[in-house]
Amino acid sequence: MKVALFGTSADPPTAGHQAVIRWLSEHFDWVAVWAANNPLKSHQTCLEHRVAMLHLLIVEIDSSKHNIGLEQELSYLRTLETLDNAKKRWQEAEFTLVIGSDLLAQLPRWYHIEDLLQQVQLLVIPRPRYAIDESHLHMVQKLGGKVTVANFIGPDVSSTAYRENGDREALTPLVVDYIHKEHLYKSVPENLTC
Repeated sequence: MKVALFGTSADPPTAGHQAVIRWLSEHFDWVAVWAANNPLKSHQTCLEHRVAMLHLLIVEIDSSKHNIGLEQELSYLRTLETLDNAKKRWQEAEFTLVIGSDLLAQLPRWYHIEDLLQQVQLLVIPRPRYAIDESHLHMVQKLGGKVTVANFIGPDVSSTAYRENGDREALTPLVVDYIHKEHLYKSVPENLTC
């Protein structure tokens, strides 16, 4: 069984995330998705809301394989812990860690990255505006990584563009509705928390 592990900040989850998840569902037996607290990023919305929005995003995907799961119990600050728990859940699986090309340069700073890369394949999803630097690929390979670059490029949308410019095209209808219902992002006073 081939399992894709796809954690995302989902702040908020976009049509780009949805396109990646849909593409992964066509290439893997199971796609495990979760909202993550990336220690190298600051998040504008609490994890509870990001999980709810990610759930809505997944619900909108029409996959005939029914092989996409919101696996929030895999969300840990350290990806190595995520992998350990995934191995307990799917004992015979072959794991592929999915990251966007924007994270490639960060990988060497991840916790026990060499241990992680010995246990998973790495699939890099090209993102518009984040060219894949060959030197970063070579650096990850030197650390022991088995890296594949996906033959896929998602739509040119991002969570940051939505947060900074209110780009509604970046989001799916159910996520937009949730944001308005919960008064998230620009419509929420700075001091409001979860």
